[in-house]
Amino acid sequence: MHRRQIAQIKRDLKKKMVFIVGPRQVGKTWLAREIGKEYKFPVYLSYDRAEDRAIIKSETWPQKTDLLILDELHKMKGWKNYLKGIFDTKEPQLNILVTGSARLDTFRKSGDSLAGRFFLHHLLPFSLSELNASKTSYPIERFIQRGGFPEPFLASRQQDADRWRSQYTEGLIRYDILDFEQVHNFQAIQMVLDLLRRKVGSPISYASIAEDVQISPATVKRYVEIFESLYIVFRVAPFSKNIARSILKEPKLYFFDTGLVIGDDGAKFENFVALSLLKHSLGESDRTGKKHSLGYLRTKDEKEVDFSLAEDNKISRIIEVKLTDGTLSNNLIYFSKRYSFKATQLVKELKRERTIGEIEIVSAENFLKELFL
Repeated sequence: MHRRQIAQIKRDLKKKMVFIVGPRQVGKTWLAREIGKEYKFPVYLSYDRAEDRAIIKSETWPQKTDLLILDELHKMKGWKNYLKGIFDTKEPQLNILVTGSARLDTFRKSGDSLAGRFFLHHLLPFSLSELNASKTSYPIERFIQRGGFPEPFLASRQQDADRWRSQYTEGLIRYDILDFEQVHNFQAIQMVLDLLRRKVGSPISYASIAEDVQISPATVKRYVEIFESLYIVFRVAPFSKNIARSILKEPKLYFFDTGLVIGDDGAKFENFVALSLLKHSLGESDRTGKKHSLGYLRTKDEKEVDFSLAEDNKISRIIEVKLTDGTLSNNLIYFSKRYSFKATQLVKELKRERTIGEIEIVSAENFLKELFL
C-alpha cells in the first residue's frame, strides 16, 4: 500500500542522507525497497545479516551503486562516525537511505557531527488520514481493534491479526530489548509493560508501578525509556508554557500499536486518537522543519484536556476526546476561554456536528481524515 512520505523522501535523497525511523514491522524495509525501484543500481544491506555486515564494514558494495539502503545500522558500534565518513567521501551519484527500529535521532541531543547531513522521516502505523489520501477506506473500528501495523491491519481474518500480535509482543521483549540494552530481569520488564497496557491515558507514576513490580522507580523509568526508544510507547507530556498551575511531571503514555491496549473502548479510542495526532505532528515536523508537538493540559486542581497541538511551543489547538457524549466538556470551555485556544471536541459516535461558542464538536473520523498524515 502506498505510503504518503515517498515523494518527500525521494526529493530529500537528492540533497542529504535520509533516515527512516519507526516501530519494527511498520513497513520501513518495504518503503525503502519501493523507493529503490526508482534507481538503476540500488543495494540493500541489513546489519542483522552476517553477509551484509561484512560488506558494510569493508564498504565493498558495487561502485556503480546509486542508492545504498542500510538497515538496522544503529546496532553497529561507531555507526555515526561510519556514516559521516561514507557521506563525506561518497561518489556523486550515491544516495544513502538509513532505516531502523530504534531511535536513530536520539544522538542529536549530544551534538553529534552528523547534524546537517540528514533528513529525518518517521514511518508510523496506518492512519485514517494516510489511507484516505490514497483513496482507501476502512472503518475506524478496524484501526482501534487491529492497530495500524500493515500485517494485522490488512489480514483477512482477526485470528491472523491476533497471532501476529502475540509473536510481535514476544519479539519485542525477547529480542529487540536485548539487542538495545542488557536487561537481566525479563519478568520485571514484562510486568512493567503489562501494567502500562492497562494505564493508557492516565498520568504515569513511576513510584506506583515500582511498588507493584517490587523494583526501584529509577528502574521503571529506565524500562519506560527503553520502550520509548524502541517505538513501543510514546510519551505525551503536560504542556506548561504560559499555562498557570500546570503540572510539570507525570506524562501520559500511549502505544504505537493500539491493539496492545488493555482497557475499555474509551481507552482504546483515546490511544488511537493520540497516535493519529502524534503521526500528524511528527509528519509536519519532518516535512516543514518546524517544531510540532503533542501534549496535554492539566492544572493542580485537576482541570484537564486530553491533548494539545503546538507549533514552535505555541498551542494551535486543544482537543477533548469522547466516545459518544456530545455534551461540551467543561474543561475544554475553561481552557478555551481563559487562554483563547482554538478548541475541538472529537466524538467517535456523533449524530450532528456543531459549534458552541468558539468550540467545535466534530466527528472524530472526519477530523482525523483531514490531518496531514
